[in-house]
Order: sequence, then C-alpha cells, then structure tokens
Amino acid sequence: MNELVNIERSIIKKYRKEIWRMFVKAVRDYQMIKEGDKIAVCISGGKDSFLLAKCLEELKRHGDINFDLVYLSMNPGYNEINKERLIENANKLNIPLEIFETNIFNVVSKTTDSPCYLCARMRRGHLYAKAKELGCNKIALGHHFDDVIETILMGMLYGAQVQTMMPKLHSTNFEGMELIRPLYLVKEQSIIAWANHNDLHFLQCACHFTESNHLENVSSKRLETKNLIKELRKKYDDIDINIFRSVENINLNTIIGYHKDDFEYNFLDDYDKKAAK
Repeated sequence: MNELVNIERSIIKKYRKEIWRMFVKAVRDYQMIKEGDKIAVCISGGKDSFLLAKCLEELKRHGDINFDLVYLSMNPGYNEINKERLIENANKLNIPLEIFETNIFNVVSKTTDSPCYLCARMRRGHLYAKAKELGCNKIALGHHFDDVIETILMGMLYGAQVQTMMPKLHSTNFEGMELIRPLYLVKEQSIIAWANHNDLHFLQCACHFTESNHLENVSSKRLETKNLIKELRKKYDDIDINIFRSVENINLNTIIGYHKDDFEYNFLDDYDKKAAK
C-alpha cells in the first residue's frame, strides 16, 4: 500500500508541474468534464492510459466537479503474458478494471492495408459500444501532447492538409457519446519519467505485428514523424510548442483555401473585392 501511495503522490508532487498541472489545465481549458458525467477510462495497458486513470481518480477524489468513472479495458487478442501484465498493473495501481474480449488482432492481421489505422478504428468502436452499454456518456483516451503534434505534422507531410487531434469530439456513430483526451497537454517524456521513477513496466503495442517482428513492414508514418520531431528538438527547444501553436493561431487571410463541413473557400473568391476596399 505504501508503494501505491508513493506512486499516486508522485503525480501531484514530484511531477506536479509536468503532469498534474498540464492535466488539470487541459480538462479545464477544453471543458472536458461536466457535472454528472459518467466517464469510461479506456485502459489499453500502456503507460499513458494507466496514468490517465490515476489522474482522473485523483481529480474525482479532490476536484470540485461531481462525476463517475468506469475503468474499461478491451482485450483485442493479447497473448497470455501481456494479458497478465495488464491485470498485474491494474492490481498494483488499485484500478478496478472491467475487461471485455474482442478478436480485433485476428481481423487486423489479415490485412496489409493500413492495419494500424484499422485497428484504432475498431478499438474505438468497441469501446464506445461497451461504454454506452455501461451507461457512460464519455470515453477518455490516453493520447498525449506528442500524439497531437505528430498528428499535425503527419497531416501536412503525408495528408496534404492542416489538421490536428482534437481535445474532445462528439461521436458520429454513437448518439450522445463524447470522446475526451485529458492528457492532451502532457508530454510523453514526462509520462516516461513518471513510470521509470516508480519502476512501473507497462505494455508497449503488444499487437501481432510487433510480436512477430513485422512492424517494419507496416506503414508507420507516425513513427517516422516521431523520429523527425525528436531530431528537431535537439536543435530547437520550443519546436513542439510552436507546432502546437501553429494550429491555434491560423490566419485565414493567409490561407489559399479551407473547408468547414460543406463550405469551401478559395482566396480567389473575394480577392478582387478586397483590393477594391
């Protein structure tokens, strides 16, 4: 029990600036949690989702908003060793997991066309469905700051568009459900430091591709982007912050074109009108 107390205390003491404050800032600034919410904390077994669970637990315990939590873990087809590691860490962190089974890994392993993307979509669909079945109105995912800036760069470099991973989203397929990302402003290096400080060992990807050493055959643009940002950080300390702020400070007067829902705009649409003013 003393070990658990130290783990929990490290979040709000030793890593208060890097983790706790940034977690609270994201929740408040993006209005992620409201009175009466019932949130399914989706735990994959990795460092991010387990930290998310402890942060939300702490906020529920000492925050000024009344909300409920359910700790939900979907088994997409882990081998027994990984499944045992998931359960062991949940017990160690005193998280009452509700685990349900799926065969996602088997389905995804039969395709070579964007397996990681397909896996993510299928996981989210199962999590939404189970969370709604349990009476939840929100699911919380463990995406962090690095996931956000990687998504921004990936969109520009590989998708030819300016987009980002939003801090919260309304579900388009599950009415009344919402997705939130409370670790939105927490950097991955801080999460790694917290895990190492507490000698915690979590699952990595644990999918069939990594187990069979076939990850190099999977199109992983995210890994390429992560490595690119890593190299840029060596030269420019604030490169990640600047990437993030670039999607907060878009000047529409300097954009060639943009679209929102069914509306499309090209700078030529009112180019001459602006000159006439």
